[in-house]
Amino acid sequence: MVDQAENLRKMMQTGKPDNTKRKTRIITVSSGKGGVGKTNFAVNMGIAFAQMGKKIIVMDADLGLANVNVCLGIIPKFNLFQLIKKQKTMKDIIIDTNYGIQIVAGASGFSKIANLSEDERVAFIKELDSLSYADILIIDTGAGVSQNVLSFIVAADEAIIITTPEPTAITDAYGIIKIIATEINNPSLELKLVVNRVNSTLEGRKVAERVINIAGQFLNIKVDNLGMIFEDPIVPQGVIKQTPFLSLDPNSKASLGVKHIVSRLEGVEFKEGGGIKNFLMKLLGTK
Repeated sequence: MVDQAENLRKMMQTGKPDNTKRKTRIITVSSGKGGVGKTNFAVNMGIAFAQMGKKIIVMDADLGLANVNVCLGIIPKFNLFQLIKKQKTMKDIIIDTNYGIQIVAGASGFSKIANLSEDERVAFIKELDSLSYADILIIDTGAGVSQNVLSFIVAADEAIIITTPEPTAITDAYGIIKIIATEINNPSLELKLVVNRVNSTLEGRKVAERVINIAGQFLNIKVDNLGMIFEDPIVPQGVIKQTPFLSLDPNSKASLGVKHIVSRLEGVEFKEGGGIKNFLMKLLGTK
């Protein structure tokens, strides 16, 4: 699995990058199991970055059950499968959205990046290089520890692992971290953890500390606590409406959680606005 996981990284290294282009930041979003909100987080994180003035592309790298476009209510004409098979170019398949980001739809029916022919490898490198105009490329991988997931993680600058407080999700999050620690040779990879669907700050902190401490003790790997997102009814509402919750309610608990996380990734402090009422109270000296 090691060779297959490093396959994409080697592919990128064999290309001839144009040093005049900006250095796009590559962030993968992964999880040990499905159903923890990984794709929803990736999409809304992309939107939060875009609201900060960044050029963002969210690529759906789940080559079996692609659903980034579903979160946005978009039906793509083409996807990564047509690109890999050289039937379409990146320009043909990339999609503009109403949320300030672009997306690349995932490929259904494609098994392994490692199975690309040499001709397909060269074409894939060239097409990925065409995304260099973006400030940040967010790659939503499939859930679990498949060869495709590891291939994208090993080529990234940062890998964000999503979990929830559920025991099975925590166990699976540790499982993917263990695979990354033991089978991926990328010392520069920054590994980060987000705890989703927490009911309290204390719960989120305990889950993060548990995963991070165990990873440090038994795997000797550093995992940064990136933050938490609270359980919020706006999230399922967004799923049903196929509209990002950050757009439905920018001041919801979930939206504020994502904004805090993006601010931390950017190294800036996020401060919530006090609102008109708070402003008036300060202005009138009643607070």
